[in-house]
Amino acid sequence: MLKWGILSTAKIAREHLMPAIGKATNGSLAAIASRDLERAREIASAFGIPRAYGSYDELLASPDVDAIYIPLPTAQHTEWTLKAIAAGKHVLCEKPMGMTATDIERIIAAAKGAGVIVSEAFMVTYHPQWAKVRDLIAEGAIGRLVHVEASFSYHNVDPANMRNRPELGGGALRDIGVYPLVTSRFATGREPVRVRARVVTDEAFGTDSFVTGTVDFGDFEMSVYLGTRMAQRQTIVFHGEEGFIELAAPFNASLYDGDKVLLHDRGHRLTETFRFPGIDQYRLQIEAFGEAVAGNGAVFPLESSRRNQAAIDALFAAGRSGDWVPVA
Repeated sequence: MLKWGILSTAKIAREHLMPAIGKATNGSLAAIASRDLERAREIASAFGIPRAYGSYDELLASPDVDAIYIPLPTAQHTEWTLKAIAAGKHVLCEKPMGMTATDIERIIAAAKGAGVIVSEAFMVTYHPQWAKVRDLIAEGAIGRLVHVEASFSYHNVDPANMRNRPELGGGALRDIGVYPLVTSRFATGREPVRVRARVVTDEAFGTDSFVTGTVDFGDFEMSVYLGTRMAQRQTIVFHGEEGFIELAAPFNASLYDGDKVLLHDRGHRLTETFRFPGIDQYRLQIEAFGEAVAGNGAVFPLESSRRNQAAIDALFAAGRSGDWVPVA
């Protein structure tokens, strides 16, 4: 049983990762830390966690913790991932793991030197619906892939929320832009070559609140829009010469109309529906991480994290230049 320590009492930890660890067959909640000790004790009591700490450094020093989950604000991910690695802990860090691809290069070097498992928390890559999409494309179910169309949006105007604070790494590209990119890369096995984008900065908060982008994958293109001041929506369609694939809840699985993959033919007729009821992609992620630590499996790789962040970096640059920008 991998003993997990949680750095902070963030909402995503409370609502998704801590319950997932509790249900996992190979993990247990060992400790939680907050800069507010009473808050740490409150959450520890609610989740049956045996140890609560009033500082992150105390938790990292604990011999009772094997792995660290980091759901801190984006701008703090690299700092605390590197500190956890230096403490000899395995690390699962929320996305995006760094503010830039260079940050992730530092993490790759540190993880290799320490001999620990480190992974970015792209839970979507553990959900079987994405394995199904990948298989359908590879099998030629839609013929040659021509275009991917994606959207991800929500409405958040809370000035205290980290998503609206640029100093904490807020904004649409880093918070939600990573998902259409990582899932398209996962499903197709292809990498972005160049990008162009329009990036709108919110006057009140200074974050990127609306983004439209085109991502050139070489033999197909993706068009995407992102918004943090829009009605909530998430879509993705893989459009080929012989048909198309769409997902009902591509990123936040179980929302909307449930977890299902819809296959259409060239005439727009729905030919097959693949359903995945009752899947907890967070639990699958935690169990896969535990298997990787035990030497029996693999996690989302750091090099793929670097490539994903390089595309985000390029989209920011394209928003400034107004022209095509190559993905490094």
